[in-house]
Amino acid sequence: MAKSKTRFVCQQCGHESMGWLGRCPGCGEWNTLVEELEPRKTAAAGRSRGDGTGPRAITAIETSSDTRYTTGIGELDRVLGGGVVPGSLVLIGGDPGIGKSTLLLQAANTFARLSGPVLYVTGEESARQIKMRADRLGTLSDRLYVVAETDLTEVESYVASSGPVLLIIDSIQTVYDPDLQSAPGSVSQVRECTGRLLRLAKTGGTPVFIIGHVTKEGMVAGPRVLEHMVDTVLYFEGERHNTYRILRAEKNRFGSTNEIGIFEMRDTGLVQVLNPSEIFLAERPLGVPGSVVAVCMEGTRPVLVEVQALVSPTSFGMPRRMATGIDYNRLSLLMAVLEKRVGLHLQNQDAYLKVAGGVRIEEPAVDLGVVAAVASSFRDLPADPHACLIGEVGLSGEVRAVGRIEQRVREAQKLGFRTCIVPSRNTVKPEDFPTVDLLPVEQVEEALTYVMGGK
Repeated sequence: MAKSKTRFVCQQCGHESMGWLGRCPGCGEWNTLVEELEPRKTAAAGRSRGDGTGPRAITAIETSSDTRYTTGIGELDRVLGGGVVPGSLVLIGGDPGIGKSTLLLQAANTFARLSGPVLYVTGEESARQIKMRADRLGTLSDRLYVVAETDLTEVESYVASSGPVLLIIDSIQTVYDPDLQSAPGSVSQVRECTGRLLRLAKTGGTPVFIIGHVTKEGMVAGPRVLEHMVDTVLYFEGERHNTYRILRAEKNRFGSTNEIGIFEMRDTGLVQVLNPSEIFLAERPLGVPGSVVAVCMEGTRPVLVEVQALVSPTSFGMPRRMATGIDYNRLSLLMAVLEKRVGLHLQNQDAYLKVAGGVRIEEPAVDLGVVAAVASSFRDLPADPHACLIGEVGLSGEVRAVGRIEQRVREAQKLGFRTCIVPSRNTVKPEDFPTVDLLPVEQVEEALTYVMGGK
């Protein structure tokens, strides 16, 4: 009988080594190499992933006129780029208990009622537990089928016999390929199972949603190749003590990667938040120094957010900087602009900045709001509560133009703001916004004069 051979596989990047190493040569992580049995050579290892039709002219390939399915949840459809694409493979990651299974169970129920049968495969719970959750959420459709199974070969047979329009795997770390000797959740199993699900989606046209666990760093557990194999990567974000959840697209071959969907967690499940600007500004204090409103774009949606800053004299030789919701290096850069170009002496001041509501802002149009919040707190002067700021700040103190300015101003007008401080290089017609006073600025100092009432 042939002796079983082992190898050491990195659980982060999938690098293979004949012996154990403290540090992975592939990704540089420590203590990530785990001993696994080498997989047996089987016919499935060389199975083709094509559709069997061979090369064709791209003009001869037929596409369906209805290229997307709707999930019945508008926020989820928005993040997916307009709906579910047939044959797509979607990965959803997030912290434990954040609501991944709840979201997909609700989506499966509406999808089953609108489009056809859905197969929900659970490897972490029993079918009875899924039924108890469905009773609480009110997601009981006759075309939603549930099976508790972890053997991928059995799952493929269920798909072949029932012909679902949508397949959901909860979760990819519990599913295993019986042809492999390694344990479920290992790099080899996750990689091979994802490859077989990808082949199932592409050849049969059935869209597949898979739930992935995340590491303590917030990344999907398993090899990095997992995110490269799938079509869409969604992350479910939020704090356990906060009722709001943010669904963000990190990768999307069929839509924008800047879109976000916002949900509120209630006893009856996840409820869509159709106007996130009202939520983010609901608890905004008026007349308090260090609080301003900025307008940013999340994909195609304008969102008004409250930027809060607290500046106080430092008790140590090195001032402290802390940012939540924006990049820390960006805060340091903008404070340097305030010190050099505006003359604010911030070198002996601690600075803390936060974007209220738990949202993370990456676009540069929030720069003007950041510098205004820091200056307002430093001078201890409240900003105009009815004004919002839009603009990117350059290193010479200039306010640079941003895109989609009309959509931003229209959102501010809808929420009742009376003043919008905008870059002078953006072309905006005042007659299109009769209830908003547009104040174009070229330098940061002009914006600070406007927002703090000329003080």
